[in-house]
Amino acid sequence: MAATTHPRRRLPRLPRLTAAVAAALAGTLAAAVVDTSVASPAAADPPGRRIVDHRVRAGETVTGLAVRYHAWTAELVARNHLGPAATIRTGQHLEIPVVLAALSQHRAHHHRGHHRAHHRAHHRVARPRPVHRADPARAAVRRTVAGAAARHGVDPQLALAVAWQESGWQMDRRSSAGAIGAMQVLPATGAWMSLYEGRRLRLHRLGDNAAAGTRLLGVLRDATGSRRRTVAAYYQGLGALREHGLYGETRHYVADVLAIRHRLESGLPPA
Repeated sequence: MAATTHPRRRLPRLPRLTAAVAAALAGTLAAAVVDTSVASPAAADPPGRRIVDHRVRAGETVTGLAVRYHAWTAELVARNHLGPAATIRTGQHLEIPVVLAALSQHRAHHHRGHHRAHHRAHHRVARPRPVHRADPARAAVRRTVAGAAARHGVDPQLALAVAWQESGWQMDRRSSAGAIGAMQVLPATGAWMSLYEGRRLRLHRLGDNAAAGTRLLGVLRDATGSRRRTVAAYYQGLGALREHGLYGETRHYVADVLAIRHRLESGLPPA
């Protein structure tokens, strides 16, 4: 019996690719077969950031690394998938997204920051005499600084002591080194703290000045681990503190601030 012959089905004709479509398709296929296990530095770096590799050492924390590298803590946590607890372990490899704007400002300031304590000592506002009647301006500074400290998880009495030592709770103070307002915040530091706040801080405004100063105290506390070194870093700068220890003027500053804090905590006026 002869085999039955079935007619061959004719496949539909595909449309002819234009040169442009073919080139785009070739580029897509080429990108699909590229090994993405190791991204190039240019592709890995998000805008305004430089990715730095770091191997975690014993005792290091996420916040401390963010301070050291001028990175945003939330970005460091997200990039390395550290989770809500932001737990890191010794020997762990991290990619740290350094904020280039903050880094450049830090470098510019560091050239003159080596002698920062000396300059601050000479340009520090003299501590005002005790006032015996209500001063609305100082009262507003006190309320605002204490409120900002509470929001940022910082000891309000310590923040108030720093603000008194720096300016006597007065906003109309600007040092010849450029420090501004009640908390005497440098513009570069204000830009750095703006990253933590998620908005631009305008240091001539009381609320923003208090936010920048108290936020800085919180960052320095997490980086140093002690009240004394937190105050020292606020005055001297964290980098200089780590590199040189406390300068002589810094020791006097820390002693003054802690004495003021003790008075405030005891219910006494700052001076």
